Amino acid sequence: MSGRTRIGFIGLGMMGHGMARNLVAKGFPLTVVAHRRREAVDDLVSLGAAETTTPAEVAAASDIVFICVGNSAQVETIVRDRSGLAAGAHRGLTIVDCSTSDPNSTLMLAAELMPLGVDYADAPLSRTPKEAMEGTLDCMVGATDAVFARIEPAISAWAGRIVHVGKVGDGHKMKLLNNFVSLGYAAIYAEALALARKSDIEPATFDSVIRGGRMDCGFYQTFMRYVLERDENAHKFSIGNAAKDLRYLEAMADATAFANPVGNAVKNTFAGAAATGRANHYVPMISDIVAAANGTRLH
Repeated sequence: MSGRTRIGFIGLGMMGHGMARNLVAKGFPLTVVAHRRREAVDDLVSLGAAETTTPAEVAAASDIVFICVGNSAQVETIVRDRSGLAAGAHRGLTIVDCSTSDPNSTLMLAAELMPLGVDYADAPLSRTPKEAMEGTLDCMVGATDAVFARIEPAISAWAGRIVHVGKVGDGHKMKLLNNFVSLGYAAIYAEALALARKSDIEPATFDSVIRGGRMDCGFYQTFMRYVLERDENAHKFSIGNAAKDLRYLEAMADATAFANPVGNAVKNTFAGAAATGRANHYVPMISDIVAAANGTRLH
């Protein structure tokens, strides 16, 4: 049974906590290591998870290890550190990076781990911490067919929609493209709302035209829940992380000698917003930043 597969989990943040909680709740033996959120570790241990002190110990105790952290630099440290996953790795171990990472880094790590008999896969996420807790995240996986078959039952514990997009690295490439589309919309919404307000069209009037029409979508609705209702938790993804993902998109484009002027424009919108000291604010709040830069307010 899939429940006998030993799972390790590193990165118990807003997304990782819910993912790990679903794994242990659905019968997977789970080993975790504390990082920043002690309360998440305590919750998982209370449900039956085991706690260790280093990623190396997590690797030694696991058949599959999931990583869910903020960026590629953190992933590289978790794998390469003296007490990292590679140090505790055994032949047959599979490491799955669920972070939104630089595909170039992903391919390097996969190549480094191959001589150790360790398989590497990328399985980045879409949706929010709410869906992480509910076990209904979207997931796009880059892995060989054999590795995908091995990890899919565990991913199914926390994902409602799983797409095997291709080989190692392709999951992270697709995730960056996905975020480019959503963050591009966010930049457009913010600019359109600010221009509307400068032109004496209120956000509620703007919304009355877009909502229910062809340009409506779930992302628009969560974005506008902040704009109209000031719900700061409508979409809990930070401006700083958005800027990071768009830098990775730029690196992905550079690796293929691809001109991406729209991607760079969106990146600059978020990088500029982060530079104002609001990197920890959530994405819909960029509407306030763009409005202020144009001498107006949306509320």
